[in-house]
Amino acid sequence: MFTGLIEKLGKITNVTNRGDGYIIDIEHSSWDIPIKAGDSIAVCGACLTATNISEKSFSADMLTETAEVTTLSKKKVGDVVNLERAMAAGGRFGGHFVTGHVDGVGRIAEIKSLSKDYVVSVEADKELLDGIVLKGSITIEGISLTVARIDSRSFDVHIIPTTWQETNLFDLGSGSLINVETDMIGKYVKRFMEKSESSISMESLKKAGF
Repeated sequence: MFTGLIEKLGKITNVTNRGDGYIIDIEHSSWDIPIKAGDSIAVCGACLTATNISEKSFSADMLTETAEVTTLSKKKVGDVVNLERAMAAGGRFGGHFVTGHVDGVGRIAEIKSLSKDYVVSVEADKELLDGIVLKGSITIEGISLTVARIDSRSFDVHIIPTTWQETNLFDLGSGSLINVETDMIGKYVKRFMEKSESSISMESLKKAGF
């Protein structure tokens, strides 16, 4: 489980296609608490397992499914990536519940300045948009954000200066592909509504635990 609060930026040093997947190598500055082999790390929102650890780098295996659903196999040497370690038991919770299981890829359609903030418009397919709720939580490139606008083709998020400077968003632009994970609670509600054989009401939702 992750929170969507980015801890550190990394840089891609190599992406190797091994046939049945990829190996991605990432360098970074030192962690206050060093990572260990086997640790789960969200790389631009995709949960990967760290291997080949050194003080300032790690590698991770990426299965074909992960490569197909995320942008990671398309990353190039030098690309900046967001890093977050899995949340420790009993740790302080911020952001929102993030699983590290990317639902799909969106495309940045436009980035606009709004006073000191930025407004990022993201185009996505219908299946992805169906899982997004206005004012609900969403994860972009592993960053916990709030949906400010949504229509049949795209949605907007507002980015404060600190988030812009301390994540890989500053390194992206119009046309960039980004990883998107919709809100976990919303997915359960959507699934329940799709599978329910009875009419949906506030009472039936309460009985189901929502």
